Amino acid sequence: MYKGVPASPGIAIGPALVLPKKQFQLEKRVIQDVTAEKNRFHQALAAAKSRIDDLIASAQAQGQTETAKIFEAHRLMLEDPELIAGVEKRIAEEKVNAEFALETTVNFYINLLAQANSDYLRERVADLKDVAGHVLQLLAGDGLQTPHIKADCLIVAAELTPSDTALLPLDKVQGFITEVGGATSHTAIIARSLELPAVVGVKKITSAVQNGDLLIIDGEQGAVLVNPDPGTVEAYRRKQAVLHRQKEELARLKGVAAQTKSGKTIRLLANVGEPWELPKALEYGADGIGLFRTEFLFLNRETLPTEEEQFQAYKEVLVKMEGKPVVIRTLDIGGDKNLPALNLEPEMNPFLGCRGIRLCLKDKALFTTQLRALYRASVYGQLKIMFPMISSLEEYRAAVKCAEEVRAQLIEEGHPVSSHVPIGIMVEVPSTALITDLFAKEVDFVSIGTNDLIQYTLAVDRMNEQISHLYTPFHPAVLRLIKMVIEQARKGGIEVSMCGEMAGDPRFTPLLIGLGLESFSMSPSALLAVKKQIRTLKNSTAKALAEKVLALPTAEQIKAVLGNEENKE
Repeated sequence: MYKGVPASPGIAIGPALVLPKKQFQLEKRVIQDVTAEKNRFHQALAAAKSRIDDLIASAQAQGQTETAKIFEAHRLMLEDPELIAGVEKRIAEEKVNAEFALETTVNFYINLLAQANSDYLRERVADLKDVAGHVLQLLAGDGLQTPHIKADCLIVAAELTPSDTALLPLDKVQGFITEVGGATSHTAIIARSLELPAVVGVKKITSAVQNGDLLIIDGEQGAVLVNPDPGTVEAYRRKQAVLHRQKEELARLKGVAAQTKSGKTIRLLANVGEPWELPKALEYGADGIGLFRTEFLFLNRETLPTEEEQFQAYKEVLVKMEGKPVVIRTLDIGGDKNLPALNLEPEMNPFLGCRGIRLCLKDKALFTTQLRALYRASVYGQLKIMFPMISSLEEYRAAVKCAEEVRAQLIEEGHPVSSHVPIGIMVEVPSTALITDLFAKEVDFVSIGTNDLIQYTLAVDRMNEQISHLYTPFHPAVLRLIKMVIEQARKGGIEVSMCGEMAGDPRFTPLLIGLGLESFSMSPSALLAVKKQIRTLKNSTAKALAEKVLALPTAEQIKAVLGNEENKE
């Protein structure tokens, strides 16, 4: 068995198709005519743009909007003035051929990205390689190499770029395995959008597998089995059949209310990181967007997005949600996410540093530009604004003051602005959780961000492999803080929701309802499973479970109780 990163859930069983690693015969040549070489480079650039335009059109025609967005980002890379100027400079100063100039320039940027603190930025290395690959192929006079696939198979590759994936006959592909990549790599994103099982980051898998080998992909566990025995195959086929039945069963819940057996209606909202996820949220019946992350607009670019760019993005989300509530979180950069355009100084402990609202209050121009775009978009739907990483009332008041000034300025300029835009906060810092009663007197709503709340409550860096086992949502201190937030928010008469991973985990659904939570926000793919759990519950059973769990002293005991099937009835 080979282990990797679970990228897309499900089980796939079938023969392997190993894609060969790309080999470019790149030579450094001395050139005489600099102008001619620059022209050759620009001709290849133009042809590459045309090729990517074709890939965008093809993806859009097949309804693969997320893949189209990826290629649109690739096209922008081909127009990057710094990249183009870097290649031209090498051609002119070093008198080298365009292929070599491009390769060395791209490698410089790849090395920068590879050293970034952010997984997201490190995984954009694949994008840069993909874009450069188009141009190098065209400079070499090579055409697109389409893999010949006759029957259903599981793709095994060292790396799968979006361009590689676009060339595959996806009706015959049953799953993906790659040697590199993480949960936010494009292989993972595309696999999830296609609902195909995938495991990435499986070291040396291409040398361990041959074409035709029987493989099993367990996308939930991040496991790959090569030429398993018949008994193992049969066991996985049974699991596969169970998952298929569960999927069909969940699909029947799309138009059904999220209501307990006692008649209590629970609001199920979606967490969205990029606009392409909106159709999934609507398809799975989300009552609105409980967390729309805005970081996608800022990452993977050398310049900050303009007010107009942001306005168009927020407007698109609000229009597509057709009047349903949309909670848009202001920029949450820092910690594990960096921003090249801001050139942030390295910090000893970025998770306790200048991140979230702290950065926005420090860089007022950054903050006010986003607030202007949000308020301008507010007339196109039911917008709510949420501030991240609030740890004190002083921070919240300072952020609200900025928002009020921006709103007044827009009205003075003649921009239409919604008459009421609720403002709320993320509760992800213990100090905020402990004074929820005070916040409830001033904020319109709160949303519990369990990922960071757990991390800060337990003093555990969830990205540190040495101590990540100590990071647990079952810890009694975490559950007591959540109980406190829900109780104080409800006493204060404000909305309280949860948008962390716990909200999308069906094991916690009975407990959270027992604690009084009535609004959950989660990944669109988790909506139906949580709805199913809700519909099996009685309110009295959920309350009794909450009382029992809160009396337990250890995470292990709590985990055992919450995993008990009897809690559902």
